[in-house]
Parts: sequence; C-alpha cells; structure tokens
Amino acid sequence: MPPRRAAAPRPAATPLTPPPAPTDPEPTRARASAAPDAAPETAPTAPRTAVPQPRPTDLFADRLLAVLSGQRPVHWMLRHTAGRAYDDLIRLAERSPLRTRGSRPRVHDIGYYVPRDGALEVFARIAAGERLRALAFRLELGQDLRWRCTAVETGPQQP
Repeated sequence: MPPRRAAAPRPAATPLTPPPAPTDPEPTRARASAAPDAAPETAPTAPRTAVPQPRPTDLFADRLLAVLSGQRPVHWMLRHTAGRAYDDLIRLAERSPLRTRGSRPRVHDIGYYVPRDGALEVFARIAAGERLRALAFRLELGQDLRWRCTAVETGPQQP
C-alpha cells in the first residue's frame, strides 16, 4: 500500500462562504465504507449575529426629511402615514421647509417621548447648512405591527 500524504491545512470556513472541498485522495473508497444510513457530515458554522434594525424613530426622521427637503415626492410616504398626517405632509411639502442651498440637510439629533404603549412622540433636530431646524412627528403602532406617522410638524415658517 502506498504511503498517504498529509492533507494541507484548510482555511476556516465563514458563514458567508461555503467550506472548501475535501482533499481526500481516495474519495470513492471513503464513501463506499460509510454506512448507507449514515447522515452526511456538515461543517460547523459560526453562530450568525442578528443585523441591527434601524429604530422607527430614525427611519421615519430620514423619510420625512427626504420629503420635506424635496428629495422625494410626498406620495412616497402614503403607506407610511395614517389619519391627517398625509394631508399635513402635503401642506408642509409645498413649502419645502427643510430644503437648503448647498449641502444636503441631515438628521442631527433625535429624541422621543412614549405617551402610551404603541405611540411615540418624536422630535428631531435637522442640520440644514449652518442652522438647526425642528421636526416633530408622532408614530403609532398599527394592528399589523407596522409603525405609521399620524402627525407631522416643522418649526415656524422661515421669512
């Protein structure tokens, strides 16, 4: 019988890449000796970590900023609003209160208050050029477990 060579060390498999193929020089003999009822070997995988989901306050602040700065049309928020919020958003978007010249406005800071379970009252400071502007909105959790904006306001109208 010829001497067997040692297999080269294999790189560790990651959860995103398949494990390397076996380097057994005699794969048919190894398979033939295995019992037909034996379960196939599986490579151990590292535990997957959950991808952090954005908070609804952050998500809605970004969405509302996109509409109120003119980057997105108002109807983009139609399925994310409930009650009078869509009408308020149409009225506010006509003025484009968060539109700036030069740099794009961005969310500077967010805070919120929980008046009851399933409701959030959120305020956001929007950095628009050299100024900070205010954005306030209310989120309510629907029966389908989706957050919807039910009210939206911006700071006083600029002269």
